[in-house]
Amino acid sequence: MLAGALGGSLFGPAPAGAVAREIIDLQNSMAQVIQGQQNMQTEITQNAAVQRTLIEQSLDAVNKLNNSMSAVQRTTQDFSAASGARLDTMGTQVQGLSDNVADLQARMGKLDQKLTDIQNTLQNVDSKLASPGPSSAPLSAPPAAMSSPSGNIPTIPPGGPAPSAAGPPASADVLYSNALRDINGKHYDLATQEFQDYMKYYGDTDLASNAQFYLGEVAFMQNQYQTALDAYNRVIENFPKSFKTASARMRKGFCLVELGQKASAVRELRAVVRLYPGTDEARRSAAKLKEMGATVS
Repeated sequence: MLAGALGGSLFGPAPAGAVAREIIDLQNSMAQVIQGQQNMQTEITQNAAVQRTLIEQSLDAVNKLNNSMSAVQRTTQDFSAASGARLDTMGTQVQGLSDNVADLQARMGKLDQKLTDIQNTLQNVDSKLASPGPSSAPLSAPPAAMSSPSGNIPTIPPGGPAPSAAGPPASADVLYSNALRDINGKHYDLATQEFQDYMKYYGDTDLASNAQFYLGEVAFMQNQYQTALDAYNRVIENFPKSFKTASARMRKGFCLVELGQKASAVRELRAVVRLYPGTDEARRSAAKLKEMGATVS
């Protein structure tokens, strides 16, 4: 009986108080899970708000950076354009100075030759004076001039020299130097007239190709691009072996750019890069091609 009582107490149904405690524990666990979910949802919502704020701030920073970059790009383009204009002017002045130096060297060579000739002449005169010679014959009297019927006013005999026609305004050296000086002084109209006179009277001299080139430079500096293009073409066609040919072809490309003929300009500038490698004209042509967004080759 005692064993039966013990077995019944072990294997019988649990008391009602134990079941209630299990239910309460399960309810507490469910409440904790629900509270954890709520906390997690709150944290996710807060993180999303923070991320949205960070994204908006990043977008604002990117927009401000884009605006700053656009302003810097515009400033750089303006500076590049102004620098290019100044470089063109300085290049023309340097070329003018180089031509002046070459002209001075040529003049010095001529003066040296003249001094040598004068020295030789003086030596010949000294040698003649030092050596005895035959007595000189008396000079014959000059023929009398023909007079007018009244016998007072002399007249030019028939067949005498006729008055000479109007010649060039100045010598080649003076005319060329004056024209270069007027370019540097920005007296463009006067420089154009002087270079045109040089080509008219001295078109077969060594500096004729230079004069023709500077006619194009004067027109280019006055934004007369078609006139400049015609002048550069004359250099290329009439003086193909001149050292100004490379500069003329480069400037021709620049004129075509200004005239809106992009395809022809690209073709001409690429030719300068190909035909005159390593020169300043090739470097400037390559830079212009990059500025236009075209490839060098």
